[in-house]
Amino acid sequence: MQEALNAQINAELWSAYLYLSMSLDASVKGYKGIANWFAVQFKEEQDHAQIFMNYILSRGGQVKLAPLDAVQNEWETPAAMFNDTLTHERKVTAMIDNLCRIADEERDFATANKLIWFVNEQVEEEENARDILDQLHMVEGSRMGLYMIDKELGARVYAAPAGVEE
Repeated sequence: MQEALNAQINAELWSAYLYLSMSLDASVKGYKGIANWFAVQFKEEQDHAQIFMNYILSRGGQVKLAPLDAVQNEWETPAAMFNDTLTHERKVTAMIDNLCRIADEERDFATANKLIWFVNEQVEEEENARDILDQLHMVEGSRMGLYMIDKELGARVYAAPAGVEE
């Protein structure tokens, strides 16, 4: 279980790295609201990694960080960013589901309980990416529509989840 949780920490940090890259690309292209949305996402993914690290340490385990693979640095459109986001979040969901399977097989009830928060979080992550992608498809070709979505995404604020400051 510890090995799988350490792999998840690396995946969460890679996710943060990906969203930081998306934020920077959006910013360079003048999409300040989209850049903000991904900057908040970057912080959330760091928090997810921290929650896993805190949990491993609380169980007397050892956190082992691994090198992060490179991430893409440019996207053609905001829709391409959110399409990649949805694809990535679906992959993370599969990874969380696998952690649940391992916890079940090992009869590790404490870890299974901890993972419930992540299962619910992934439902939200996929829904958010899908909703934004749907909105972007609705306004395809409309500069004003894209402007309004960008403005809306600029209102997103960061809120640290419980369990980060343990």
